[in-house]
Amino acid sequence: MKRLLIIMAAGVWFASCSTVSSKEKEGLSQAEKIERGKYLVTISGCHDCHTPKLFGSKGPVLDSNRLLSGYREGSPLPPYDSTIAKSGWALMGMEGTSMVSPLGVSYAANITSDETGIGSWSFEQFKKAFTKGKFKGLDNARPLLPPMPWENYAHMAEVDVESIFLYLKSTTPVRNVVPAAKIQ
Repeated sequence: MKRLLIIMAAGVWFASCSTVSSKEKEGLSQAEKIERGKYLVTISGCHDCHTPKLFGSKGPVLDSNRLLSGYREGSPLPPYDSTIAKSGWALMGMEGTSMVSPLGVSYAANITSDETGIGSWSFEQFKKAFTKGKFKGLDNARPLLPPMPWENYAHMAEVDVESIFLYLKSTTPVRNVVPAAKIQ
């Protein structure tokens, strides 16, 4: 009997230690998810490729009027040079929003809340693009090209993917149509 009580007490203690707080059970509020998403976008380097840069005396800075809007619409397109494909090199455009590689030329997508970005996307679409590397989150679409590091996000917790999505959907919409990739 004493042994049974010890086992029961241990079970109650273990259960109480692993019990999730009521706040965690309810989950984060939408505002908390948006703040978390902003944090994750910032530390994950999304601005490195998805925000055009301005060049000042101390080098490139984010163009605050075009945050997360991708490759600038109307900018001259970089040529695809077959010597790059043969050499194994990849070259980034000056603003960091385009890349020429052996796979072709890729342009950073507009990921703002505008309809030319992800404004009309569902969470499932975003999740499929972000964690499975599918263009526009569509099942039969081409794979996303480098430098998009979707493989790094493949096992991200769903709440973090949702937080990033909610943050991006809350951004200032920037109308910007990004050119189609040139796949070699």
